[in-house]
Amino acid sequence: MPPSPARAPLAAFPIDWGGLAPLRLKSRAIAEGVYAGMHRSIRKGAGVEFGGQRPYVPGDDLRFFDRRALLRHDRLMVREFETETDRALWLCVDATASMSYRGRRAPGAKLAYAALIAAAMARVALATGDPVGLAWLGGAGTHGLPAMAGREAFERIVGALEATSAAQDWSGDAGAIERALAPVAKKARRGAVVLLISDLLDLAHESGAEGALSAFTPLSTGGRTLIALQVLDPSEADLDFEGNVRLRALEGGAVVEADAGAVRAQYQARLAELTDTWSRALASRGGRLLRATTAEPPTDVVRALVRAIAEVRR
Repeated sequence: MPPSPARAPLAAFPIDWGGLAPLRLKSRAIAEGVYAGMHRSIRKGAGVEFGGQRPYVPGDDLRFFDRRALLRHDRLMVREFETETDRALWLCVDATASMSYRGRRAPGAKLAYAALIAAAMARVALATGDPVGLAWLGGAGTHGLPAMAGREAFERIVGALEATSAAQDWSGDAGAIERALAPVAKKARRGAVVLLISDLLDLAHESGAEGALSAFTPLSTGGRTLIALQVLDPSEADLDFEGNVRLRALEGGAVVEADAGAVRAQYQARLAELTDTWSRALASRGGRLLRATTAEPPTDVVRALVRAIAEVRR
């Protein structure tokens, strides 16, 4: 269902970096403290996916000699293949309005934390020669990037992360996630790892968790691996407020007045239900869901992500 025309678009919230900046320096430090690679880097050889042709040179393996090219073009050509170790990391970062939240115990906003994790993961992948792409869910000033490797890739990814602000209310647009992820579905090849970093709280709210999952899980087709990292503010994870509170959703416009202590158990049960739904859905497709709060050491989170990716690739 399209968003209501009566609802004005939410203003952009600049990233509240708090103690999580400068992004370049902190993400490099995190990557250096993590296992140096998720898998072997790209190489050419015998494999499962055709990778193109090149002119024959003395010493080439004759098993890959392209006879059809000789008959058609009178040229000696060798067929190349990309092995199953070829990997690209696609970062899908949630920058909708709810990601701008920062509670009193957090070192920065959820979007700032997500950007730091994304930059560090990019650094780890690029260190092994693996390409990294970037896609956005919502946000203002966003700049998506194709999968690329090399020295300049990290700077371009960091620049895109730093330039983004949290914006857009997707609570009434069930098709927004599918449209946002369409470039990844089109460009991510076999063996790619698709990492979604989001709070998962307000994505396609009117369709619930199943609406968001129905847009994300199809990316697992074609041999791609799905990993989701749910990033919550400590106050969201614990509902650590006391007494009567008035809470307003950053997406959807809902306002709730309640005694925090009286509803805490029910709130945490609903949150656990959301987590379980995502976890079971991803596991059924060979993926994994991880959780983190913005108060957790980012090095531990990146290490857990690298470990999860390695485990699901076995």
